[in-house]
Amino acid sequence: MSSAVSRDSALLGRLLMASKRTSVIAFYFLALVLLVLDLWTKGLATAHLNYAEPVVLTGFFNLTLLHNTGAAFSFLSTAGGWQHWLFGGIASIISVVLVVWIYRAPATAVLLKFALALILAGALGNLWDRVTLGYVVDFIQWHYNDYYWPAFNIADAAISVGASAMVIDSFRASRRD
Repeated sequence: MSSAVSRDSALLGRLLMASKRTSVIAFYFLALVLLVLDLWTKGLATAHLNYAEPVVLTGFFNLTLLHNTGAAFSFLSTAGGWQHWLFGGIASIISVVLVVWIYRAPATAVLLKFALALILAGALGNLWDRVTLGYVVDFIQWHYNDYYWPAFNIADAAISVGASAMVIDSFRASRRD
């Protein structure tokens, strides 16, 4: 009897580990798909848009190729160049932390892992630009009349949605506790 329980317990353990690996792989795959989408759209913007010349799509949405040497919304973009290395280093460290966090998160933490995958994709997309180009390619621009939101890209949107999902998950987690 005890060998049957032990065998069943071992089988359950293997199934749970396989399920966790599948779950982790799915979130890494999501991050990879978003990373590829981000790099592809930045490549399209670079190839087909003229720098700083808006292509008006609607009364509130333009495609405008811009190069951001700073952080979010061009923060520190006029600094002397040291910010390139600082932001690259921060993004590298955060990416490693996110990869480990996704792996270690419980299989039931689906929203958290979704959020982390989005943030990972965004961090890697912008890191790639910083390392290969020295700036981040931005091209999506929202506006209302003469009030313009800073230009951004798919990576920035993924980070924003991922951060919002993390906040929602934290509220849900605090209710469970």
